[in-house]
Amino acid sequence: MTVTIAPETPLQDDVRELVALLNAHLLPLSPIEFQFKMTVEQMAGADTTLLVARDDTGRAVGMGAIKQHSPEMAEVKRMYTRPEVRGQRVGTAILQALEALAQQRKLRVLMLETGSAETMPEAHRLYERGGFVRRGAFLDYPDSVHSAFFEKSLAAQPGR
Repeated sequence: MTVTIAPETPLQDDVRELVALLNAHLLPLSPIEFQFKMTVEQMAGADTTLLVARDDTGRAVGMGAIKQHSPEMAEVKRMYTRPEVRGQRVGTAILQALEALAQQRKLRVLMLETGSAETMPEAHRLYERGGFVRRGAFLDYPDSVHSAFFEKSLAAQPGR
């Protein structure tokens, strides 16, 4: 599948739909207090950049964001692809675009929190294939069996 991936505002109806689909997908996977969601309004903040993947008809089929926490570190947030495009490497393309954006900004590390391996094995495979390694809790996330934490160092990438 051919997609275009570009920064967009989250304050549009088709992105709101993706966020609603993601939230509905996550709801049964872990207790609500261990679901660290961003609203579209939060994603519209100056510290966050949302990338939207669109198919050749212009339909939003996936998204991912980075929230910058410091001059050196950002967090991957709100990764999602529609079920009908899973397995077509849309998630991989979004993750690669987020990494390229982080490298343009000269960030040294990307981190992320996601559900446990039991509830989100596909997400774990995506991140591990993308070069992310498991780590302990970061920022103010609680260390919990319901969460898994990953990071990717960008400092050691060729050409940096």
